[in-house]
Amino acid sequence: MAKVFKVKVTKSGMTSSRETIYEGTINRLVNDVFGYTLECGASWNRKINSNPKTIGALIKALNASYDEIEGGYTRSWAEEVK
Repeated sequence: MAKVFKVKVTKSGMTSSRETIYEGTINRLVNDVFGYTLECGASWNRKINSNPKTIGALIKALNASYDEIEGGYTRSWAEEVK
């Protein structure tokens, strides 16, 4: 049985912020939930791993992807929920 992880993504804007918690195995989180975000980040910066194998690598790649693709007044960041 594969281990299930929780990832909290916080998106903040000028007036408010929103938190969403995603739950699943590494494979599901990488392929089904955050796949598009990782691909977009990797298209802007080739150093971003679009297929991370650990939860730490996923969080690092997600935050790097958010830094690459978001601009303006909104910012997102991810962290593991234990």
